[in-house]
Amino acid sequence: MLVGGIIIVLVLGKLFVFSKPGKDKPSEVKGSGSKGGSAGSAAVPVNVYIVKRESIENQIFASGTVIPNEEVNVMAEASGRLIKLNIKEGASIEKGQLIGKINDRELQAQLQKVTYNQELNKKIEARQKKLLNVEAINLEEYDVTSNNIRILEAEKEVLQAQLEKTEIRAPFSGRIGLKYISEGAYLAPGTPIVTIVQSNPVKVDFTVPEKYAPNIRVGNVVKFNLDGDPSTYNAKILAIDPKVEESLRTLKVRAIAPNPSGRFVPGMFVKILADLDANKSAMMIPTEAIVPVLKGKKVFVVKNGKAQEAMVVTGLRTDKKIQVIEGLQPGDSLITSGIIAIKPNTPVRVN
Repeated sequence: MLVGGIIIVLVLGKLFVFSKPGKDKPSEVKGSGSKGGSAGSAAVPVNVYIVKRESIENQIFASGTVIPNEEVNVMAEASGRLIKLNIKEGASIEKGQLIGKINDRELQAQLQKVTYNQELNKKIEARQKKLLNVEAINLEEYDVTSNNIRILEAEKEVLQAQLEKTEIRAPFSGRIGLKYISEGAYLAPGTPIVTIVQSNPVKVDFTVPEKYAPNIRVGNVVKFNLDGDPSTYNAKILAIDPKVEESLRTLKVRAIAPNPSGRFVPGMFVKILADLDANKSAMMIPTEAIVPVLKGKKVFVVKNGKAQEAMVVTGLRTDKKIQVIEGLQPGDSLITSGIIAIKPNTPVRVN
């Protein structure tokens, strides 16, 4: 009886448990179908921007420095004791005004001696000329006296030039800086005395990247601001450095601005805004679409449902967009989102 019961259980088990592989096959087909569905859902959802041309204002910002229109460190040309110093620190001074006087008594005495000799030789020359007319002397004697007169005249001019160097005068109008010496000091040639600065007008020096060199022209007006001053001032470009700074790849520009009230002090820091020629056909794209790489910059565009990379050359930048000079064409579908998950030939789905 026990053996018969075991046989019945085995028969029933075969019928109801081990006879289901045929029913499992449809589930395998269903599983394969789900795999096909996951392959279709592998496309990365992205947002795109249609590249087009637009007009942009061409503005650049730069940092600059105020420098004086003229500045000179006045130095002594002659040696001697300074017997007069006619300056007041910080005061205005006019061109040609006497700054200092060096003791010139020795030079004055030498000049007086030459003057006396010159007068004497002129009298001798006049008498010899009369004698020469009556052939009382020969021509050689007369020529010696005439030559002495010319030599004395040259010596006189040398002494007068040396006397001019004992008077130190302002080379241009401006303001006097801090003096370096006091009255009574002994000066040697090259001894600094005082600095004179002309700050009306003032010059403003600033630099721009070399790519803007074709857009910077002499005569253009730039705007600038001072720290802590909400006002905007204008300056006209005066000169452009004919060469680019190799280490920084920048171009130095100099502008000039009126300064009648003395608001701009040489050495001040200023912020420059230069309006260049507007670009009416620039291709501007969102900055988030740019991917920096070792060889430059690249973007991804949609072609035939897949992401394709393109190397680009960029130009001007605004707060939200950047100009593309090379690498894209108007009408390209530029990917602007999901870039981290994208590789070349990745299937994409445009939202």
